[in-house]
Amino acid sequence: MDWNPAFIWLVLALLLGLAELTSGGMVLLALASAAALTAIIAWIGLGLSWQLLGMGIFSGLMVPLAIRVIRPWFSPRGVAYGTTGTGVDKGRVFTTLKRDFDGATSIKVNGDFFRIRVADRGQIDLPAGTRVTFMSFDGTTAIVRMTSSNPDATHQHSEH
Repeated sequence: MDWNPAFIWLVLALLLGLAELTSGGMVLLALASAAALTAIIAWIGLGLSWQLLGMGIFSGLMVPLAIRVIRPWFSPRGVAYGTTGTGVDKGRVFTTLKRDFDGATSIKVNGDFFRIRVADRGQIDLPAGTRVTFMSFDGTTAIVRMTSSNPDATHQHSEH
């Protein structure tokens, strides 16, 4: 088999595509498609400088396209990944849960469990189903305050 530059770019595209299976961020898939398009440039017979320029241009086009257009198709609606801990959940009402493996009182934020601590009391053990308002994070502990029992709170959020 003759290993010409087009085959090398296609092998690189295949490896990047396979590596995408481990990440799920769609960046490696975009780079894989850019490498596959670069294989066309190599197949035409243009030199390495043109191939690298093509890879740069194709990457510059494909990565933003993959992140802004393709990745949202694979993410659950309403989940803003990468925003936990930035303050976007401040003031939201959550319902406490008990974790299965250790019985710790927790809230579920964007699909992840976080142990809680009540801000003014330092209390860490509350009954499951208690409504609390998220304030901030202290490391991986969610700092919350007790919420009134008003069932029609404006930003009620309960994940189970």
